[in-house]
Amino acid sequence: MGLGGISIWQLLIVLAIVIMLFGTKRLRTLGSDLGSAVKGFRKSMSEDGTEQPEDGTQQDDGDNHASKDK
Repeated sequence: MGLGGISIWQLLIVLAIVIMLFGTKRLRTLGSDLGSAVKGFRKSMSEDGTEQPEDGTQQDDGDNHASKDK
C-alpha cells in the first residue's frame, strides 16, 4: 500500500498520462518557471527582514513627523 491507499503502479500510470498529454519540454519549462517564482519569493521575503538593524531597534530615516518644523 502506498500513499493514502494509492499504489506505486497507479502513480506511475498517472505520471505516464501527464507526460503524454503535456510532453517533457512543457513540463520542464513549467518546473523551471515554478522554481524561479519560489526563488524570487524567498529573496523578497529575506530582503524584507534585513531592513531592520540587528539590535531590534528601528532606524531613524529622518522622516520623524514630530521633529519637523512647525
